[in-house]
Amino acid sequence: MITPIKAEIISVGTELLLGQISNTNAAWMSEKLADRGIPVYYHSVVGDNLERLTDVFKLANNRSDIVFITGGLGPTEDDLTREAFQKMTGIPIVEDQETIQKMEDYFTKINRIMTPNNRKQANVFAGSRVIQNSVGIAPGIIIEYDTTIYLFMPGVPREMKSLMDEYMLPFLTDKFALRDVIFSRMLRFIGIGESQLEHELQDIITSQTNPTIAPLASEGEVALRLSANAQTKDEAIKLIDETESKLLERVGKFLYGYDNDTIESKVFDLLRDKQLTISSAESLTGGAFAASIVDMEGSSAIFKGAAVVYQTDAKLDVLDIPQDLIHQYGTISEECAVAMAEQVKTLYKSNIGISFTGVAGPSLQEGKEVGTVHIAIYDQLHNIHHFPLHFNGDRETIRRRSVKKAFELLYQQLKK
Repeated sequence: MITPIKAEIISVGTELLLGQISNTNAAWMSEKLADRGIPVYYHSVVGDNLERLTDVFKLANNRSDIVFITGGLGPTEDDLTREAFQKMTGIPIVEDQETIQKMEDYFTKINRIMTPNNRKQANVFAGSRVIQNSVGIAPGIIIEYDTTIYLFMPGVPREMKSLMDEYMLPFLTDKFALRDVIFSRMLRFIGIGESQLEHELQDIITSQTNPTIAPLASEGEVALRLSANAQTKDEAIKLIDETESKLLERVGKFLYGYDNDTIESKVFDLLRDKQLTISSAESLTGGAFAASIVDMEGSSAIFKGAAVVYQTDAKLDVLDIPQDLIHQYGTISEECAVAMAEQVKTLYKSNIGISFTGVAGPSLQEGKEVGTVHIAIYDQLHNIHHFPLHFNGDRETIRRRSVKKAFELLYQQLKK
């Protein structure tokens, strides 16, 4: 049975809004809560401002059953989480003596004087449940107001995780007699657009109940997130397996992986498993394909090298592309791309050679439009595969999409 509980996570800190710190807490908490069958409906990030914090608390109070708050519990003047909650509720703030004693013992141990502002970290709400922090100073706080349960924790990830694992999650499990779990699986597709995928699966998506199906698009690929609610993880997995089978009957040929898989890692695995090596000749991509390969651990087993031949002279001198070929067809052509793939394979004595040439912009080149791209693959069986392409977008987008497309093409060739 799907639980009616609505949970919300509020992350406090101007540094989060400025992008100085990534908000990893919310993602970690959401995953942990899903394992306990607690669905998170909202994520909020708010800066260190009393009025805005109070507004966010009021909004959460009207829409959520459980609210998790991280951050803003420190000793400085801009740590205003407690003050904002008090402004909304009128609940007095009091000093927790156990936390005071813990702080005094700590400063004595390190032979330092505890400054008065540190006492602020011992501030809690009257009538609240105070949870001592085993890896830090500021305690966790649990309090109920207007039928909503609020769980306050420090923003330091190590401290938050300790409080969640040791107390907050067990408390909620007992409080709500939680038995259900929410389990998700990501299906990753390439070679099909989001609109086409939804069209093929429209009736299944429309009639979804449990598991739910959520299409998610990213550059050059698309994913489906299947989420099931059940009493056990095994039951949830069975529900997802049944739905996945229906989906793959229609679009299975585009599936390349699951969950944390990437198309780059799948190509890497195929090359390694087949004991094949690859090298690249790159013009418009400027070595971006090579960088994507080298970023993966163990790349020396499958990657021989790259020739970044940006100018025409480099194509002539490094890859020995015939001057007559370039004079007749230009550098942005099928003929040049094929020659580059063949020559780089020979140069590095690799099993496969792949090449990139095209116009990333900002202006026409050799009379070819911005976004014109040629990719060629000279494979281990000495077959040539040429792919004329056109990408929209700015310079960086065209280069990035060219590399992603190359991995898709390699994946398709290696799977044959």
